[in-house]
Amino acid sequence: MTFREAARRVVQEGIAPSMSHQRVSQLARDDEDFPPVQKIGRSSVVDWVVAKPYFVAHAQRAAGRDSRRRIPRNEGMKSHESTPDES
Repeated sequence: MTFREAARRVVQEGIAPSMSHQRVSQLARDDEDFPPVQKIGRSSVVDWVVAKPYFVAHAQRAAGRDSRRRIPRNEGMKSHESTPDES
């Protein structure tokens, strides 16, 4: 898939809160761990099956550096019990 589609899917699947095709291009250029890139015409493409785990790991590392992306510790421990409404 194109870098533009990969960026859209990163956000759509909730891997990261935002991602642009420019950022995908930058990662492909600068990160030696980025999955293999193919050129089709003027577009750069990457296999999503290989790229998705890369983006998940990248988002986890980014969350570790950026407190705004962290999930609060008690987020997963919230009680789902509710009291019935009294009418």
